[in-house]
Formats: sequence, structure tokens, C-alpha cells
Amino acid sequence: MPDRRSFLAAATSLAAGAALAQPAGGPRRIALLTAFDRSSVDALVRPLMAELDKLGWPEGRAITLLEPRFADGQYERLPAMAAELVALKPDVILVQSAPATRALMKATPTIPIVMVSVGDPVAYGIVRSLAEPGGNVTGAAFLADESARKAVALLKEMAPRIRTVAFFGRPENDGYKPMARVLNEAAPVLRVEFRFVEVSSAADFEGAFAAILRMRADALVTPPEPLITSQRMAIGRFAAENRLPLAMVGNKRLLDAGPLLTYGPARDVYPALAARYVDRILRGANPAKLPVEQPAKFELGLNEAMASTLGLTIPQSIRIQAAE
Repeated sequence: MPDRRSFLAAATSLAAGAALAQPAGGPRRIALLTAFDRSSVDALVRPLMAELDKLGWPEGRAITLLEPRFADGQYERLPAMAAELVALKPDVILVQSAPATRALMKATPTIPIVMVSVGDPVAYGIVRSLAEPGGNVTGAAFLADESARKAVALLKEMAPRIRTVAFFGRPENDGYKPMARVLNEAAPVLRVEFRFVEVSSAADFEGAFAAILRMRADALVTPPEPLITSQRMAIGRFAAENRLPLAMVGNKRLLDAGPLLTYGPARDVYPALAARYVDRILRGANPAKLPVEQPAKFELGLNEAMASTLGLTIPQSIRIQAAE
């Protein structure tokens, strides 16, 4: 039989768990702001809630997720959305994309903000350093530049004939110029020439498609940018109709648009990272002292049907890297 000391220890542990599951004053409130579309919210929320539950934060009892705000690539909507969320006084706000992060930083200097995936928060001036963010913002970076370079390298390996690569970019996005610089520096090694096609609204894509045809691009690449991601189905159709190998930087959920390949941090990385930050902050950690993490797991998605349509053979060296 357990002795009295063991019994008391077990009782204390159970009491602590009950206190966490039913915190004084009601469940802790979590908010979410993203510049992406509704599908990105759906892709994040379900696994995020599951991860938080594992960490002792069951939804409805210990935490409540406020109605997520998503701008669907329209940056001008972000300031009002950020103000709405801050007015609700959540305990933590999750955020996707640099523009959404900046909107929140202007709206509150105190509520903890957890980045779910932001390209290079140090280069963008969002945090002081990866090791010590120094403000109310911390979370996970995206490593978008490296992912874009790898995506182009994979395209080139699958289709060596590629010489001219059209690359979509949005001038208003913090990550556009740094990514363009990285790709141009890598162009001689990749043996390609990049042509950057800029868009600032959904209305710009028709003209962008015409420009890509005029430049006689051999392939097309899209970055993980909210507006561009929101137009991925149209981009996928355009690439298929014109037999252009298309690579999308991001996780394999982008395969729904029909690209030849996708490449980026694995889909399950960010919900787990975000949940860990939320857990630590709700338990009293200071976001200014929580280091920004970078993804260590990446995934390649391949579209074999599109490869067949384009007359390409996927090398075994690439096939074995694919997550799907």
C-alpha cells in the first residue's frame, strides 16, 4: 500500500492538474491574426489545439481560441484586425507573416505575440536577435530564402533545360527584396536567370501571367507570401495550361494547386512550436527572453501526374526525399 507521503504527493499533483485545467477567472484566451487565407487558419488551428491539449491546456476548460482574423492577402485590413484583437485583451496572440506581426506590434507593446512563421524576423527588425528577442514578440522563423533556393535547385535537377525562372514577388512584403537578393546571388551556381514578376493585388495577376509568357520563362516559382498563396489555384492552372514546371515554396498542402513540387518547413513543425511558446508564456515566461526558433524539419512534395504531363522523369535521388 502507498504510504501517507506518497498519497499526499499524488493528491498535490492531481490538484495542480485540476487548477491548470480550470484556471481561476476562466480559460486563458488565445487569439490568431494571419495575412493568409482561411485555409491557412484551418491548417494551423486543429493541430495547434491538439498540441496544447498534450501540454495540459484542453480547449474550453483551460484555454479558449478567439475567432481568428485572416486578411486573405490584403495587408490594408491588418491594422483594424489587430486593433480588434488587442481590444479583446487576449493572453497571447499568434501571428502569421511579417506584415501581420508589424500590425500587432503597433497595436500593443505588452500582449505577448508568438510568430508562427515569419521569414527572417531579425533582418526585418521585428526582434533584436534570435537568442534574445527583447520585446513582446517571439516565436518561429520560416527560413524562406533557403527554402526558395532549394526549390529552384530541385526544379533544375528535375528539368535541366530550365534557364529562365519567373519568380513572383510582392514589393510590400518584408521578405521580397532579401529573397530576390539571395536568389540572384545563387543564380550562377543554379545556372539560371531570375525574372521577378511583381504583384500587389489580385487584379495584378492577369498582367503578370501575360508578362511571364512574353519573357518566355522556362519555369515558375512562388514564395510563401499571403496574396500569392491566395491565388495559388489560378497560378497552378496557368502553369499547367502553359506547360511550365511550377515550384511553390511552402509545405505539401500547396499540392492542391497542382504544382510540380513544393518545398519548405514541414507542416507539423509550426503547430508544435507555437504550442510550446504559448505553454511557456501562459506559465509565466517572458517573451523578450524566449529565443526565436528556426525549423529543422523540411518536406518535399511531388506531383507525379504533373511530371508525367510535362514529360519529366523524377530522379530517384529526389523521389526518396519526398514526404508525399
